[in-house]
Amino acid sequence: MIRLFRRVFLRNWGLKLFSFLIALVLWLTLIPDDKIFDEKILTVRLDVHNIPPGMALVEKPPPTLNVIIRAPKRLIDQFTSANVNAVLDLRGAQMDVQDYYLSPNMVQAPEGAEVKEISPMQVKLKLERIVEEMLEVEPDIMGELPEGLGVAKIEVVPSRVRVRGPESKINKDDRVRTTPVDISALTEPTEVEASLIILNPDLRLASARTTVIVRILIQEIKEEESPTIKK
Repeated sequence: MIRLFRRVFLRNWGLKLFSFLIALVLWLTLIPDDKIFDEKILTVRLDVHNIPPGMALVEKPPPTLNVIIRAPKRLIDQFTSANVNAVLDLRGAQMDVQDYYLSPNMVQAPEGAEVKEISPMQVKLKLERIVEEMLEVEPDIMGELPEGLGVAKIEVVPSRVRVRGPESKINKDDRVRTTPVDISALTEPTEVEASLIILNPDLRLASARTTVIVRILIQEIKEEESPTIKK
């Protein structure tokens, strides 16, 4: 048996090795490019779509995911973080659910790419009901009146505006500010239109109104009097 093995495999072994290498090169040359696959790891954007009406996303999932894609080797370099992304659809989501599972079919990629794996496979987020509240408007007054004059009263019209946002983000004691109103050159009662500013980025104005009127009443100050401000 050993002699037979030697005769078959060792006789003309150099020629047989050369023939094997020729066959391997021909096989690699003739195999179609579409049959040679490669894998690639990408960090892709995670988009959140279809937040239910009347709800807001107050705790967001991570902005990116790691994705392993498989594609023909000749195409693999065409797939990048610019043309591959993941979409988490919140249509029908409930406020009491915070853990959401992800799957490869949530990844959107050009034709030819197969999503093999994603990480993480679970994300955490929080939805809240959107509410509206009337908040006081506080004017931002800057500068000082000319000598001998004082501010008798400052009025804001309207004095309150309606804002909307996630329930936990609205505090009834919060104030809506105005753009700065400079009184340093005023010598008589004046009305100034000022824009509204909401410092909390989670809140929005609930109406089309974006400005208010700031009325500044000025009085002369007698030497024995000190200026008083009424709001």
